[in-house]
Amino acid sequence: MVDPIAITKAKGSYLIDENGKQYLDAISSWWVNVHGHAHPYIAEKIYEQAQQLEHIIFAGFTHEPAVTLAERLIKILPGNFSKIFYSDDGSTSNEVAIKMAIQYWWNQKSSDTKTNLPSRDKLLAFKNAYHGDTFGAMSVSERSVFTLAFHDLLLEVVFIDVPDENNLHQLKQEIDKHADSVAAFIYEPLVQGAGGMKMYAPACMDALLQYIRQKNIICIADEVMTGFGRTGKMFASEYMETKPDIICCSKGLTGGTMALGVTACTEKIYNAYLDDDGRKTFFHGHSFTANPIACAASNASLDLFEQNIALKKIEYISERNEAFAIQLKQIKGIKDVRVRGTILAFEIEKGKDEYLNTIGNTITTKALSKGVYIRPLGNTVYIMPPYCITEEELETIYAILQEVF
Repeated sequence: MVDPIAITKAKGSYLIDENGKQYLDAISSWWVNVHGHAHPYIAEKIYEQAQQLEHIIFAGFTHEPAVTLAERLIKILPGNFSKIFYSDDGSTSNEVAIKMAIQYWWNQKSSDTKTNLPSRDKLLAFKNAYHGDTFGAMSVSERSVFTLAFHDLLLEVVFIDVPDENNLHQLKQEIDKHADSVAAFIYEPLVQGAGGMKMYAPACMDALLQYIRQKNIICIADEVMTGFGRTGKMFASEYMETKPDIICCSKGLTGGTMALGVTACTEKIYNAYLDDDGRKTFFHGHSFTANPIACAASNASLDLFEQNIALKKIEYISERNEAFAIQLKQIKGIKDVRVRGTILAFEIEKGKDEYLNTIGNTITTKALSKGVYIRPLGNTVYIMPPYCITEEELETIYAILQEVF
């Protein structure tokens, strides 16, 4: 067991330890930091908000930072969303979405006095998925070392493969078997993060979403990792024509400065709760829901996106990743080099393709010794840098990756 490194400061693309050593943050501190560490504009807005209102219960009260953020998100989220629900982080944003979808059908059934609607209490998800560590989120995640102790306690989920040109017909047949009992389909659009940065094509995903929609199944896009530019577009769902009914965001939402989760839904979902019957209320809440400081940080982050500098850097990183991928493919001992926007990933050909492959620890140690922080998912190596990264810093990451391998 290696002792953790004490980080005392961070600036831009760099982490700085207690001894003054600097490390290029090649993974954006677990995919959260988008504009760079200690960004002065975000820090200023956090400071201003902390002096005015640090927190207030978000039940019976409201405040300007949360209202402003909701209005801005509604305008840019990929779909016809009308309502925003705030929570604490990525896992809880997905938990909210799952509960929202299941209760949507429960509310519909309790309102039905003429026909006997079937119970929709199953969920549909991709194999290899990861949606968080709370129970609902674990339920729709791959049965793996992350969920091993809880398998007997999880919700009933139908798992299917991600779509490709060869399996769409088979996937549709599997969906047909369960369609009448499935409340919702939850998916990580185009990139499965913690499951090993697995990537799949927009066209096939669009065809699958269209079919699932025909079956009247609620579609939930988990954009916790893919949102805010990671895949080359502001949201990965923009690559598909068929948009979700519910979308979940966190990580880059606040620019990576604070914890905040968002679950947005369409008017159709919201209307299932709009009733004088108190039993149809969505009884879900968090003490720090819509924290004003976190909302202020999110608004500041959106300000920076609107300046277009970050979007240009996203385009640059994406182009350089594509070029570097060609070089990586020439290196022996690595396989399946792939790129989606600012995310570049590949596997090391040593041991099993799994999270518990210890080769990742070796790679982290070697890279840290050379001043770059990467944290492989087992034998899956990836980079996902903050958008403030300079050309020189990005080339340094590439060079050290080549040197290590």
